[in-house]
Amino acid sequence: MSDPDLDAGTFFSTGRLAAASGYSGQQLRDLERLAVIPPALRKPNGYRRFDRQHLIALRAYRGLAVAIGPVAARAAMRELRTSPYDEAIARIVALHVSLAVARDEALAALRALDAIDAERAHDAPALPGDAMTITELSVAIGVRSSTLRFWEQQGLITPERDATSGARRYPPDAVRNARIVRSLRAGGYRIPDVRVVLGSLIGSGNPAEAREALRGRLQAIAVQSEALVRAGADLADLLTPPEDGRSNGGGR
Repeated sequence: MSDPDLDAGTFFSTGRLAAASGYSGQQLRDLERLAVIPPALRKPNGYRRFDRQHLIALRAYRGLAVAIGPVAARAAMRELRTSPYDEAIARIVALHVSLAVARDEALAALRALDAIDAERAHDAPALPGDAMTITELSVAIGVRSSTLRFWEQQGLITPERDATSGARRYPPDAVRNARIVRSLRAGGYRIPDVRVVLGSLIGSGNPAEAREALRGRLQAIAVQSEALVRAGADLADLLTPPEDGRSNGGGR
């Protein structure tokens, strides 16, 4: 996003750029050292001199940090600055696609929780002997048996054991928990986060907490997506195709 008040002849001292960008002078030096922004020009007295491209790069980095996290944002800025124009644009598009996929996964997880509610409303009450084998459950929810065993190791589901054979048997509560875990994992939740959400469900039989967590995930993705859109406008300003086809700012 071009700034009408900033032209190619606008220059900044370290202090002025810090005030304009919201970063401290030390942070500016760190971001320059990490190649997040182009190297500063140097005055004859050795002091740094920055220009509008530095301010735009800082705005782009701030947006990327919200969208994908500061560590990934630093790597992306370095990559974008040194890549050919077409590769840089493709990288930005890939970031948008990644967030779109995350949103689709969260929506799919919400639909899965709705299906769980529908089953609970229409299914006959569970009988004491009702249980699934590990193979039956893995087929029912679409995960590998090894995944169910891993979830068991993580304390997310607890099967019963056959007194004679020792084979796993999953009673209705364990089946319900497995479905909720599957939904949350499909929605992008890490195992520790799933454990927290599932802990609030045990004994209640109500996936409302999981649904609320997924709605929070969708809101977070919306914030990330907005930040990426704003960063993209600044990145487009930085990534004007060079006439000779060289990379974007890598040789500055």
